[in-house]
Amino acid sequence: MFLASSAKPIDDNLKNVVDEIEAPNPSLSVLAARQFRYSLRQTSVEVSIKEPRQFNVLEEFIIRAAIEFQPPPTEDELASILGLDSVFIKTTTTTLRSLQTLSATSPLTVTPEGRSFYEKGSVPQPPYPIQIYAITDPLSDKITFQSESLNETVINLPDLADFITIDNTIADIASLPLEEIQKSIQASGLALHSPEEGKIVTSSKVLASTQKIWRKISLFVIFDTLENKLSIQIRNGKQILESASNWLEVIHAEGKISLQALCKLSTETINFESEAIFRQKNTEIEARLENIRQKALKAATVNNVKIDNSTGLVEAVQLRDGKISQAFSEVLNSAKHQILIYSPWINQVVVNDKFITLIQKLANRGVWILIGHGIAQRQEDEDKPIPPEIEKKLRAIKTPDGLPSVQVLWLGDSHVKEVIVDRKIYLCGSHNWLSYRGNYLPLGESVYKVTIPLQVQEAYEFLANRFQNHAQKLWQNTLENRNYELAVESLCVWGALGMEDIALKEIQTNNWFELLPVWLNVALQGLKSKNLSGDSASFKTALSLLSQVSIEEAFIEQLQQAWRKVIRAIAINNPETALNLLSDEVWAQFIRLNIVQDSDSPNDFILYRI
Repeated sequence: MFLASSAKPIDDNLKNVVDEIEAPNPSLSVLAARQFRYSLRQTSVEVSIKEPRQFNVLEEFIIRAAIEFQPPPTEDELASILGLDSVFIKTTTTTLRSLQTLSATSPLTVTPEGRSFYEKGSVPQPPYPIQIYAITDPLSDKITFQSESLNETVINLPDLADFITIDNTIADIASLPLEEIQKSIQASGLALHSPEEGKIVTSSKVLASTQKIWRKISLFVIFDTLENKLSIQIRNGKQILESASNWLEVIHAEGKISLQALCKLSTETINFESEAIFRQKNTEIEARLENIRQKALKAATVNNVKIDNSTGLVEAVQLRDGKISQAFSEVLNSAKHQILIYSPWINQVVVNDKFITLIQKLANRGVWILIGHGIAQRQEDEDKPIPPEIEKKLRAIKTPDGLPSVQVLWLGDSHVKEVIVDRKIYLCGSHNWLSYRGNYLPLGESVYKVTIPLQVQEAYEFLANRFQNHAQKLWQNTLENRNYELAVESLCVWGALGMEDIALKEIQTNNWFELLPVWLNVALQGLKSKNLSGDSASFKTALSLLSQVSIEEAFIEQLQQAWRKVIRAIAINNPETALNLLSDEVWAQFIRLNIVQDSDSPNDFILYRI
């Protein structure tokens, strides 16, 4: 028997976090959780900021003359042309030279920085100083900047450095190139360096010696029963520190750290717990199916009838042999927006031309289809892998907007055969949905058709969680290679699960705006099936990202078309909701990006779209 939560090496003040990790993820079990402290390094830095101001008429004329006149004029020549005393010209050029807008010598020549400001209708003001703080984090191996100083606090926790060799080499802030400091300030979210707005950090200097600042972190050892894998996770509060977590996993795999020392967790205990948890999780699945079987038997004994749609009676009905394939086809045909299928094996006897035609018709109606398969613990160990030609045919099925409607995902490590349609109908039993041999003679198979909301929801949460975990892992692999096709697959899985908000958050976090047209078409699927509301906060977030998109982007045409379709779909259902989305700021972006014309108005645009 595996250890109860109270017997695991879990710090008392982390038990709530452990519950938050395990509750929504049935496949995850936290084996240990401990808190540590580690040290950051804080350095006080003064940066000089140069900002723009609108130039006056004389400044504009001098800079323009220096750019356009050939050859460039001297101050005296320009004074003669303007009929002014050369003193006025020289006073102004002296100011412009002090601002690095004009070169130091005559004739008048505009510097690259001066030309950049001139194109924005401005000249730089004299730089002013601001004090900020450079924070060196040895776990993330990066430097960030912030406007407020970190407080020195006493933290009575074990020092992580006593268990793990941490490189505490202090970066010499004073020796960092200015360009690197500028990039770090931008990445830190400080609005101090914004070249596109003319605001520039021109220099930096260290003001004081470096301070040691202690920070509290939490370490979790997590076992994933679906992946049969142990992982180590580092958190700062509820924020997962991805780079630190990945680094710990690498050095643990290399044998450089001891979980026994860190968490009082021996290899023998880990193996024992992993096997026990794995057995328990499978037992939970079987218990869920047994519960459904018992309800089906009770329904057969008491009612001996199928579901009565006129009365809304819900039940679990047992189907046998030849009735199974008929029910499978009927249930698939009833789908309005979503189908989840788990079949350990897939073959061409079932996934034939007739089946492909059916799935294409469903896709044309806007139905997402997620197909999970695999029975082995590792994909390379499958003795009956899906034939490539079948997978290719399924993946070729598209939505009306050109997205892949079917996602075929190896999830593995399960012999359960399940079908869930629209989170309302659940089929489960011994029938191999996508790999039976076409023999319709009685084979003693039985399947349960379940419409009891609680049982359907339990089954849905379990299977949807497996697909969601796969999408998250796929996304992480996608980011490493910036693979567009894999990114589309992740977005479509999230869309099929009604998790458009997660997909958009990942696009925003990773500044991958090329995927915005894809996300909009994913959201369009949800709007058409009424599974996503037009007043979803996700649309406001997506609209806020338009300011970060250039009209020169290669994907701009797809973005224009996608937004027109989305606004039309929202307006058809609720014109007022669509109009509310088109604020003055949004409308200005629509005009800038040619989504609408200058002559359009929000009201006309909405009416036209309807």
